[in-house]
Amino acid sequence: MKITQLRNATLIVEFGDVRLLVDPMLAAQGQFPPLKWLTGNRRRNPLVELPDNASELLDQVTHCLITHCQKGHFDHLDRAGARWLRERKLPVICMAEDADYLRKLRLNVQELPEQPASPFFGGSIRPIPCLHGEGFIGRLMAHGHGYFIQIPGEPSLYLAGDTILTAEVRHCLTRLAPEVSVLPAGGAVFDIGSPIIMGKADMLEAARLSKGIVVANHLEALDHCPVTRTELLREAAQQQLGDRLRVPLDGEALVFQTVDAEVAEKRQALPSL
Repeated sequence: MKITQLRNATLIVEFGDVRLLVDPMLAAQGQFPPLKWLTGNRRRNPLVELPDNASELLDQVTHCLITHCQKGHFDHLDRAGARWLRERKLPVICMAEDADYLRKLRLNVQELPEQPASPFFGGSIRPIPCLHGEGFIGRLMAHGHGYFIQIPGEPSLYLAGDTILTAEVRHCLTRLAPEVSVLPAGGAVFDIGSPIIMGKADMLEAARLSKGIVVANHLEALDHCPVTRTELLREAAQQQLGDRLRVPLDGEALVFQTVDAEVAEKRQALPSL
């Protein structure tokens, strides 16, 4: 399995012949207004362009997966992303709560059934509820779902979506025990209210809970996400969690194997006696 970070929550997961685009925000730098106003240094979003290899990677995409997209969540599906999907007529996989909204955008919607697990490219996909903030701010958000994905011959994968560290997230990390988990680590917070996704402390707690590798995204692309890659890696090293954490740059690909595949590869590398 290969996971390529594009920008913010937008990434591509490759397994077999599938190239799965997750939460496409494809607009150019600065196309959206600031998300924080009570500051002397307002910055338009996204803060950065897509990486140089984005066009080449996007040309290979076969399907799209949405975690949430309503109530103004342009950072998970913006107009450029919707137009790109519509022009290519690519299947867009989502939960029922987003299906009608996406159909109104004239997208090729494939709605996941409301059940604990559904067939998914020869394996299964299980929705994990997200909590995209609490209190007053939480009531304004589209919470959506993350997904626990199991594909034969590939490492199990948890794509968390936008969420704080909840009991459901903890349960997924400890009981379902994904080999790879992609979690939002930017600590997004508006001018008022509490954070609406995980920050450094929650991300490192998730790394402690997980039996596998944790990949951090939602970093350095939006003005309300203060956590940086450098400080997250530094804190992980100080807490001796660096071996559990991956923090890819935009455009960077990470390759993962199942535990069985890794064992077999190590055995093949052993010198013969």
